[in-house]
Amino acid sequence: MKKQIIKKALLISIVILAAGLSFYQLTKVNRQKTSNQVSKIQIVAGENFWGSLVSQIGGNKVNVTTIVSDPNADPHEYETNSIDARAIANANYVILNGAGYDSWGNKLLSGSPNNTRRVLIVAKLLNKVNGNNPHFWYDPTYVNQVILKMESDLINLRPNDKSYFQNQYKQLQISLNVYQNQITNIKKHYTGVTVATTENIFNYLANATGLNLVSPSTFTQAVAEGNDPPTSSIIEFRNQLTHGQVKLLVYNQQTVTPLTDSIKQLAIKQQIPIVGITEIIQPTGTRFQDWMNRQVTSIKNALAVGAVPNGN
Repeated sequence: MKKQIIKKALLISIVILAAGLSFYQLTKVNRQKTSNQVSKIQIVAGENFWGSLVSQIGGNKVNVTTIVSDPNADPHEYETNSIDARAIANANYVILNGAGYDSWGNKLLSGSPNNTRRVLIVAKLLNKVNGNNPHFWYDPTYVNQVILKMESDLINLRPNDKSYFQNQYKQLQISLNVYQNQITNIKKHYTGVTVATTENIFNYLANATGLNLVSPSTFTQAVAEGNDPPTSSIIEFRNQLTHGQVKLLVYNQQTVTPLTDSIKQLAIKQQIPIVGITEIIQPTGTRFQDWMNRQVTSIKNALAVGAVPNGN
């Protein structure tokens, strides 16, 4: 009888000890997960193109939350929610585009003042103001300026990880060179070729590639702002397409209206090559440079069909 009692007591002790060890291990794992999460720099990016770039510099030292990543959402008209507000409030580093593109982000910042939080407004870095074309990520020079600032900010936030951020930055530079070299190649062979666009999202890239953007600025600006273009600009645009002036039409797939669609259909009728580009990285999860390289390559291929190289 005593032996049975001792065996039961021993068995109970073993079970209790095993349960205790399991609980300890689980608690330890959860504590480590929490510690790792807290130790990372908490970053909020207004849009996924800036979020992609800073996440590549930050690597495993950062946790990046992107507010606008839905390809069907218009960043200009995005409506924030409590989740966005909480993310901003808890962030160590916030990156916004600025120039009126994501003014909702300024309201979130004002709603949660924090003197220790670092904020990068890309427009301010580039000396741009409201009313300027806000599509800065389509200019390779601007992109290079922004990632340099991101590296500097991350080093200031976490000096002990300086060498890590510097190495990540170098790797990103190398990766960005792929699409930026494509831009240089287009400029070499197609400088001065006349092209058009339905919206001013393409302006910076047109300048970088040396293409001659002839679509009426009053038309593209109005479309970008969600307004009706002047009738005279519509007539001018249609004449450009029908009179053989345009060798390529770049079409913003995220600001489709009956008017821009009619411009697209007219270009198709005139057998003008068309390339669609987007404001937000598509598909979601794609790296910035891969998304941009795909679009630049499409432009290069379309020019090869619709334009004659200049011989350089």
